[in-house]
Amino acid sequence: MTHQLNKIQANNYEIFFNDEGYNNLNETISKNNYSSIFIIVDENTNDFCLPKFIPNLATEIPIEIIEIEAGEEIKNITTCVEIWSILSDLGADRKSLIINLGGGVITDIGGFIASTFKRGIDFINVPTTLLGMVDASIGGKNGVDLGNLKNQIGVINVPKMLLISTDFLETLSQKEMRSGLAEMLKHGLIYDKKYWEQFLDLSQIDFADFDALIYRSIEIKNEIVKQDPTENGIRKALNFGHTLGHAIESHFLESETPLLHGEAIAIGMILESYISKEKGLLSKEDFYQIKYNITNLYDQHNFTDEDIVSIQNLLIHDKKNEYGKVQFALINGIGKTIINQSAENELIINSFIDYKS
Repeated sequence: MTHQLNKIQANNYEIFFNDEGYNNLNETISKNNYSSIFIIVDENTNDFCLPKFIPNLATEIPIEIIEIEAGEEIKNITTCVEIWSILSDLGADRKSLIINLGGGVITDIGGFIASTFKRGIDFINVPTTLLGMVDASIGGKNGVDLGNLKNQIGVINVPKMLLISTDFLETLSQKEMRSGLAEMLKHGLIYDKKYWEQFLDLSQIDFADFDALIYRSIEIKNEIVKQDPTENGIRKALNFGHTLGHAIESHFLESETPLLHGEAIAIGMILESYISKEKGLLSKEDFYQIKYNITNLYDQHNFTDEDIVSIQNLLIHDKKNEYGKVQFALINGIGKTIINQSAENELIINSFIDYKS
């Protein structure tokens, strides 16, 4: 790694990287005099990430490992009840610390569990996936799904600190890496055209310095969140690709062909770029650049007419809706966003038709 990563100041917490992150993790644990530590993992991070993490944890405080199944389908209130019960049975108190070691599902549900157990205990996020590092663990959103409806129940509450250790990326498949890459592409499209342009030819990217791209992606999300922690304004820009993307992810969640979050968001960005073009916000040239580049990176998915109707029905449950209207964050040229936009059903259907063409 040639890029020197510095800490990033977020709202009421700090984001640390690699070795400096572990140093600050141990310092945070020491100075807060925690009574016990609970590390929440899934079956994958227990096998592949916990052995990398534990040797860097320098403390005499008792540690318990709580393992849950992997996958979006366990991100529900039933899992929370099970973990709250385990914490109670193991004697967790207000001075206990939860460390969430995993991808977006773990940091989402772990942060929610910590924020609500005994009216709130400290937690630290240690994301182990690219998606978790550049998106899910940043900004204080914690929560669970309601059935197949994404992130319907939750709170905004920040961790004590965030540790980004890019060594964990060595444990990921290419499919998981591409899932995280979708959020990095989004950050360029909504905020930084030059950053987006770095991904136009992946053969030119120096992956030995991929940490620098991760760092910039985290910077972008943090810069947006710091301006609007509770998502009343500019933070809504981060929802680009997510209004349709979340509906697509929800629709296929219980099917035989579920999509990873980033795969669904990649499709959502193409569809919502089409809507941006049709509303006169995005040039044809920029739209085709976006469509071509994202399509080259992700497998094209087949949507039946029944799929599209189901996805449209799911849109009414999107948590960003206001006054019964579906709200989109669209791009107003590459690198700029316009929020609180609507789209007629016919335009949404046409976006799917164009995607399939």
